[in-house]
Amino acid sequence: MTSTKKAKTATKTATMTATMTVGVVLLAGGVAGGAPAAADPPSPPKVPAALAVPAGAKLVVRFHATGAQVYACTNAGGQTSWVLARPDATLTDASGAAAGTHGAGPSWKSKDGSAVVGKKLAQAPAPEAGAVPWLLLGATSTSGAGQLTGVTFVQRVATKGGVAPATGCDVTHVGAEVRSNYSADYYFFTGGAENPKKL
Repeated sequence: MTSTKKAKTATKTATMTATMTVGVVLLAGGVAGGAPAAADPPSPPKVPAALAVPAGAKLVVRFHATGAQVYACTNAGGQTSWVLARPDATLTDASGAAAGTHGAGPSWKSKDGSAVVGKKLAQAPAPEAGAVPWLLLGATSTSGAGQLTGVTFVQRVATKGGVAPATGCDVTHVGAEVRSNYSADYYFFTGGAENPKKL
């Protein structure tokens, strides 16, 4: 092989090596700069002032809920209307894995055995049309030992769907129930002014 050919071969080899190295670096950078790990602590959501938690409250966990708001057709004083009976949803964590359930109370139960029951303190209209309001709830009791132990406040945000039907509740349907599909994010806090009863 002539010296000219050797030089060209060496240059080509060096170029290929540099390209492969850059590709590996870029690939590694893409992996490193990907989605945050499931273990990363959540950040508090941006909410209207009415839904802000008190000073001293600390965010401990966020769950995403997917399911339904269940409404019952009721008759009060001759007026029929759909009234919220209970939520019925599955909770998932930041990685998308099943984390617990959300049901009557309202209550939230984590798969680790801890649970919290709450009461509505304040609400604000959802930014998305046709979605149930955003809420601030205060814990009335907690039970078990785990992620929800000692929770004092819960925020419901990022709601989609879940509103009651506009029609269908009349005297012939009193007692009937309908499910309105919805999803939401729930943020759980400890500390602050409330001090829920431990069961």
